[in-house]
Amino acid sequence: MTDTTIIAIALQTMLVALKLSAPILVTSLVIGFTISVFQSMTQIQEFTLAFVPKLIGVGVALLVCGNWMLHTLMAFTIDLFEGLPAMLG
Repeated sequence: MTDTTIIAIALQTMLVALKLSAPILVTSLVIGFTISVFQSMTQIQEFTLAFVPKLIGVGVALLVCGNWMLHTLMAFTIDLFEGLPAMLG
């Protein structure tokens, strides 16, 4: 196993992690920004006003993207395990 192989695996791992976290983070970011703008305009400073919509939005994002996320992670893991003997030998 060479250093190039290790760097390629690390790069693939980071890309998969970025792909898997993107739907949840983008959803939370958009909802949080929208709620912040609303709170700034109305001067309502309520914690649950920001927390509950984010929680619901992340839940919906997981329901919508969960199947794709699971398949992406499984494909990456299977490719990694299938390439393991070639890397070690």
